[in-house]
Amino acid sequence: MSTPTPTPWPTQLPLIAILRGIRPEEALAHVQALVDAGFDAIEIPLNSPGWPASIRAVVAEFGTRALIGGGTVLRNDEADALAATGARLAVTPNTRPALIAYAVSRGLHVAAGFATASEAFGALDAGAHALKLFPATTYGPGHVKALRAVLPAVPVFAVGGITPTNLGDYLRAGCTGAGLGSDLYKPGQDPGRTGAAARAFVTAYRDAMARGR
Repeated sequence: MSTPTPTPWPTQLPLIAILRGIRPEEALAHVQALVDAGFDAIEIPLNSPGWPASIRAVVAEFGTRALIGGGTVLRNDEADALAATGARLAVTPNTRPALIAYAVSRGLHVAAGFATASEAFGALDAGAHALKLFPATTYGPGHVKALRAVLPAVPVFAVGGITPTNLGDYLRAGCTGAGLGSDLYKPGQDPGRTGAAARAFVTAYRDAMARGR
């Protein structure tokens, strides 16, 4: 099977905000802070409390301004439930070709978790639109650079341990962008803190791009 032609990442800022653990009553305020800072890709993991309500609310309020979706998608029925919320993005933590193909068939833009070249090509052959190196800091920028020698021009995101300080290292190694978790959002924090962290990541991304990564 030939690997499909790569699909460009569909948002202007290739940084995905991961709001793991957020509650429905908190979601809109934090996403507003993220959008105000320039983010246009939001992921609410499916192991968050009340995640369908959170995603439905965020899609209704911000769906025309940002790519909204769910993460830690593990099964076909979860892809069904995610699609039912109006979400457009599905993020997996690992490489399950059958799940990837199913989520794509549901009209979801899939960023598939991977670690090795074999997993990357398996995900792409199944229809994944983007790849998520997880956990990124376990492998490091050198791993990204080596993979880029064989991967097509598919969007690759570093996820796991990415901070404003090391983001540029992964961009220079060949990542398109990054998924940002606990250094951006922790359950229970104030939306103002989320906004400040988001601005720090946007500044780090823009600085790296201005320096040619």
